[in-house]
Amino acid sequence: MSDERDLRMLNIGYGNLVIASRVVAIVSPASAPMKRLRDEAADRGKLVDATQGRRTRSILVTDSDHVVLSAVNPETIAARLAGREEG
Repeated sequence: MSDERDLRMLNIGYGNLVIASRVVAIVSPASAPMKRLRDEAADRGKLVDATQGRRTRSILVTDSDHVVLSAVNPETIAARLAGREEG
C-alpha cells in the first residue's frame, strides 16, 4: 500500500519527472565509473535520457536499476528532493 509521499514527483528538468521515492543516488557524470555506468545501462536498455539534447549534468540511479540522465546539476536535484525547490 503506497502513501502520498511514495507518489511525490521530482522535477529533473525541462518538464521531466521521476518518482522521488524511487531515486537511490544522484551523481555527477564526469568520472570514468559514471561513464561506464551510463554505457552499461544503455546496453541493458535501462538508460533514460531526459536531457532534452542538453549537456548531461547529473545521473540518477533508481531502485529499478534504471539510469536517468538530467541536464540539471546534482545539487539542484538534491535540494528539490529534500523539499527545497530551486529555480
